[in-house]
Amino acid sequence: MFLTISTTGTDEKPATDLGYLLHKHPDKSQAFSTSHGRAHVLYPEASAERCTAALLLEVDPVALVRRGKGKGRGGAPDAALAQYVNDRPYAASSLLAVALSTVFKSALRGDCAARPELVGQALPLRIEVPALPARGGAELVVKLFEPLGWVVTAEPIALDEQFPDWGDSRYVRLVLEGELTLAEALRHLYVLLPVLDDAKHYWVAPDEVDKLLRVGEGWLAEHPEQKLITSRYLARRWSLTRDAEERLELVRLAEADDVEVEAIDNAVDEETDSEEKPVPLVVQRREAIVEALRAANASRVLDLGCGQGQLVQALHKDVRFTEIVGVDVSMRALAVASRRLKLERMGERQADRVKLFQGSLAYTDKRLKGYDAAVLSEVIEHLDLPRLPALEYAVFGSARPATVLVTTPNVEYNVRWESLPAGHVRHGDHRFEWTRAEFRAWAAKVAERHGYGVEFTPVGPDDPEVGPPTQMAVFTIKATDETKTDVTKTDDTKKEATAA
Repeated sequence: MFLTISTTGTDEKPATDLGYLLHKHPDKSQAFSTSHGRAHVLYPEASAERCTAALLLEVDPVALVRRGKGKGRGGAPDAALAQYVNDRPYAASSLLAVALSTVFKSALRGDCAARPELVGQALPLRIEVPALPARGGAELVVKLFEPLGWVVTAEPIALDEQFPDWGDSRYVRLVLEGELTLAEALRHLYVLLPVLDDAKHYWVAPDEVDKLLRVGEGWLAEHPEQKLITSRYLARRWSLTRDAEERLELVRLAEADDVEVEAIDNAVDEETDSEEKPVPLVVQRREAIVEALRAANASRVLDLGCGQGQLVQALHKDVRFTEIVGVDVSMRALAVASRRLKLERMGERQADRVKLFQGSLAYTDKRLKGYDAAVLSEVIEHLDLPRLPALEYAVFGSARPATVLVTTPNVEYNVRWESLPAGHVRHGDHRFEWTRAEFRAWAAKVAERHGYGVEFTPVGPDDPEVGPPTQMAVFTIKATDETKTDVTKTDDTKKEATAA
């Protein structure tokens, strides 16, 4: 993982002044320990006419996996091969952004005790990143950096130069040229490198909002791609993104009126404000699921496709759920879930109530048998339709929990989303979205094939014309003659034990 910062100068203003700003002497090669490897700072060239500082980050893939996966009881299982063999050591990402803030901390803040007059001077800068993952392509790279005053060159890197027909990879070679202060340049890189990678290697906590606003001061509020930058930087965490956008809007208004933010952020007295805020749909859905599980008297629950563990966390707070199992195909999601739950900090008794393991819902798994209930929350729409029968058999035919809850978007409600273009699904990964009639028809066939009854519950506001935003099916297994016999035997055994 490699990045260079170059500048030019004269005998009166030598380019080697870059060393003062970076707090790294051009005649030395220095190494620094980071949380995921070792960072090296060196100067390939250092003269009055031209100076280049290079940051080389050697990522330790094994350390990265060990720090990322869940620990303690119920933690994520041993990492898959993909966690060891990936682009992390080579392509610029949030790892490089963290290294920038660690190694060039003073420069990022704009501090230079030795030569304070240099801090505010714009320098002719050239920044090169040989391999930068760009989800959105070279066009997005230009959209992000060009409004900040950079002349941008983003050359797509071929998947394989020997096979040009394969096309380009998602990586670009990035060159930025412009006259900016060094602190501005570093702040742009710190935010936009992980935004382009669209993945962070660490858990995004609420303090990331403060960090984003601090580093984005002076440029983010007016950036034309502000919403995309904010959403991606905060790992698409809706509550954090909303908080950041609201605070950025205050900054924009304050700058327009040339006043302090505090002067315009005083319209509401928090002590007397009694206006009810709308409950997000994701919260309503989670509450509806928990209530349905309580109504089913379930105590041992499977969360199939658990993602980052929000539902597992909600269930763990209720002591009636004695065993909660989160299953997901994504090791990254399981690692995030483990950190969210803080399993390594729990007492042994509490940690024993939770298990997280990797698994595909397209295959039968004996570990899923014997549970009171299973939840498929916003899962089925992420599968290609031909794969649905495999999931159906794995859950209803093989695992056969007493209760199964399935939630999925109601496509009819999409017309109520003002921000959703006509004909688009709610998420880029959705393979389909069903009407209420389509969902009911599928659920009825599944119930009939596998011996379940099914009822339907709206989640969210039930619009009289288009229905609710989310539809939920509650499947309940039917008691067969064999099941009734077993229940009778169990009741007789209990009576005999009581009499004795």
